[in-house]
Amino acid sequence: MADSFVPKILVLATEACAYPGADAVGKAHLEYGTNVYVFRVPSPVLFPEDFYLRCYARGIDGILIAACGTDCPYRGAYDRLAARMDRLASRMKSGGLEIARLRLTAICTVCIKAYLKEVGQLNEALRRLGPVNRVGAGRLELAARADLRPVQPEHAACRAGK
Repeated sequence: MADSFVPKILVLATEACAYPGADAVGKAHLEYGTNVYVFRVPSPVLFPEDFYLRCYARGIDGILIAACGTDCPYRGAYDRLAARMDRLASRMKSGGLEIARLRLTAICTVCIKAYLKEVGQLNEALRRLGPVNRVGAGRLELAARADLRPVQPEHAACRAGK
């Protein structure tokens, strides 16, 4: 892969833990690449599988989910998030997207070194992988969206051709 490739990384940082940790990096006057976009969220479990696939389809090369881990203030959220990431990784793998593009980690409010390490490791992995397959990600996104929409009983007959 050409050395000129700079991957786009989206960080979903929980506002209770990981976002203060990411913010502490700036307060400590430390730096990481301008190719990293930090998005502060209450909890990453709020995002369905198609969100992640849509990000890849729109040109995000990697996603780092920086969560609170088992210290999450929302009961059961981390377990639901881990299960969702397992399903997403399976979908990505079956659709030809490298699962190394997705990373789930627990970052605390003062974990500056851990945050920088996670971002650095994902950045290096993505440089080795190269740009994301946007077309393949788009197909996976459409399939994930279809799985989200339950068929209404009155429409089932229409789909069956009756």
